[in-house]
Amino acid sequence: MKNVSNSIKQVMVVFLFCFVALISYIAYFQVFSAPTIAESEGNQRLWARRNEVLRGTIYDRNKNPLTTSARVDALTQKRTYVNGDLYVHALGYVDPRYGLTGLEANYDSELTTYNKLTNNILNLTKDFSIDKLKSMFKNRKEDEVKVGNGVITTLDPTLQKIAYDALGSNKGAVVALNPKTGEVLAMVSKPTYNPNDLEGSMKASNEDSPFINRAVSGKYPPGSTFKTVTLSSALENMPGVTNRTFNDTGKIVFNDKQSLSNDNGEVNGEIDLKDAYRLSSNFVFGTLAMELGNDKLKATAEKFGFNNTVESDGFKIDQSQFPKLSKAEIGSIAQSGIGQSSILATPMEMALVASTVADDGKMMEPRLVSQVVDKDGNVVKTVEPKVNKQVISSANAAIIKDYMKNLVDSRIDSTWSYFQGTDAAGKTGTADYNLANGESAKPHSWFIGLAPASNPKIAVAVIVENGGYGASAAAPIAGKLIRQAVIGN
Repeated sequence: MKNVSNSIKQVMVVFLFCFVALISYIAYFQVFSAPTIAESEGNQRLWARRNEVLRGTIYDRNKNPLTTSARVDALTQKRTYVNGDLYVHALGYVDPRYGLTGLEANYDSELTTYNKLTNNILNLTKDFSIDKLKSMFKNRKEDEVKVGNGVITTLDPTLQKIAYDALGSNKGAVVALNPKTGEVLAMVSKPTYNPNDLEGSMKASNEDSPFINRAVSGKYPPGSTFKTVTLSSALENMPGVTNRTFNDTGKIVFNDKQSLSNDNGEVNGEIDLKDAYRLSSNFVFGTLAMELGNDKLKATAEKFGFNNTVESDGFKIDQSQFPKLSKAEIGSIAQSGIGQSSILATPMEMALVASTVADDGKMMEPRLVSQVVDKDGNVVKTVEPKVNKQVISSANAAIIKDYMKNLVDSRIDSTWSYFQGTDAAGKTGTADYNLANGESAKPHSWFIGLAPASNPKIAVAVIVENGGYGASAAAPIAGKLIRQAVIGN
């Protein structure tokens, strides 16, 4: 009898344990897992609910429609991208099979939101009358086409087309920002794909990765454009550095096997910091990085957004990377001062560097949306400019801007005629990198810039993959954008 009693107790303990485990699992599922599953792209109930509302329109900054939606049947609708692949990486796509990306994903809630009562009230306030009020409530239950809110972007159609055409068949990315507001004026990534034939594009997708938005997710060594960050760090941490003279011998030797040379081994002799920036002296900026040390240069890079998530609206930016190096890694520390070593940056990050210099050291939060409107054009929400942080002092930003303008001015009468009359400031970059097999590849071509320097309206970053010198491949693309933004042609 005693054995039976013990057996019953053991069974009850096991049963109690299983019961507690089941309850715990249900509770965990409801609190943690269920919301995630409910919002997952593959949830068919979510897609059915989403398709109850005809998806709202996305517009450019001039309120020209970039998308249309048409009802196919009760559960499906067709999304069409008016300009094909022109805006494809900024807008992304929406598809029950392949999910959502880009602005379509980040503003999905707004684009699928329709509130009949709210819309009617907004219309009522325009021209109030008792009869109109009675009619509103009388007809509030009648069926009507439900259309989601529209999204007005910050994208400038002229600049977007110029960036798209100028990049041509090259792989790379172009970003243009309004430095004072953070508005994204242009965002182009190539290669592209056809958003109106997503299935065909998916099948044709290849090693060139056309679905990656290189503007915000492509990570590249920034090359000499990063000297702008190194210059910022030197101005912050090295009093009197602008008054120094450097004896540029053309080469820094670390040991028998490791050295850092200027391009083509150029020897610049006695130069000041301003000339070192203009000449893009690896000797000087490698020296500055060694004197600053990894901790100080890394801290400045992180103020600009490296190793951090940079807040944005309408899209997400992959983290740019700056390494943690020991004092013994002196060669890598010197390389980091010229944008090499293991530094990786997105084009958006480097556009933000230029934008920060342009806006007196303030980094504005980059945003792709200006307003959300209902189906009748009533403003539902306005996205206001937001300061991310004060990265560097306005005094130091003015010095850097002056150095960047000096660089552009030095070439305007020769190779950079397209900058004439724009009061532009900029920095080139030629970024070395190796292929997967360890062999050296043709460098990436970079340019970051702003204009007009006296009162900036635009900040840009351009990368042309395997484009070679920044002065020859990336700079002309930036020049076309800057010229349009400042002069209008």
